[in-house]
Amino acid sequence: MALDLEEQEQLDEFKEWWKKNGKWVIVVALAFVLGAGGWRGWQIWSTKQSAAAAELYFSATKAVQMGDAKTAKELAGKIMEDYSRSGYAVPASWLAARISFESGDLKSAQAQYQYALDHARDDGLKDLARLRLASVMLDQKDYAGAMKLLDGKHEAAFAALFANLKGDVLAAQGKGAEARAAYQQAIDALDAKDPLKSVVEIKLAGLGG
Repeated sequence: MALDLEEQEQLDEFKEWWKKNGKWVIVVALAFVLGAGGWRGWQIWSTKQSAAAAELYFSATKAVQMGDAKTAKELAGKIMEDYSRSGYAVPASWLAARISFESGDLKSAQAQYQYALDHARDDGLKDLARLRLASVMLDQKDYAGAMKLLDGKHEAAFAALFANLKGDVLAAQGKGAEARAAYQQAIDALDAKDPLKSVVEIKLAGLGG
């Protein structure tokens, strides 16, 4: 009988506790179920997005091989717009930018390289995008914009490339002394066997002084 009373007391206590906290238990449990389901749903959606982007990118590269730059650029643009969170968005922007640059559409090339810079997740890819973007700005005579990119922080592995392009921008402005210093910095950072070294040496010699 004592056991029955104890059980009854425990049951009464549980009822009282449930009355106060039951709804929160249900809310937490529901949130967990929805969260788990949402995560699974997101994984499925992400996989489908990636597969669709991959198919478009394959078609774009195939169009390039066939010499159909217009179609390739359109497909790359669709990836950038509709699948910006996929792993194919940045490669697509590089592809579109290269097509634009080779066709002389520097304004579009700049926008596409800017897209690559904004969406790249790897620091190395960001630095490469900065270099390409600065190069396009140089061609457009936007020297201030190019120098702003080149003066920014970058990985040591790209030091020579940044210094070389900085020399090009300074030389284009007629700033011989500063250009020579930048070219020398690039030469010092390059390996003796690197083919770029002889190119930079020729540019340095061409400045005279």
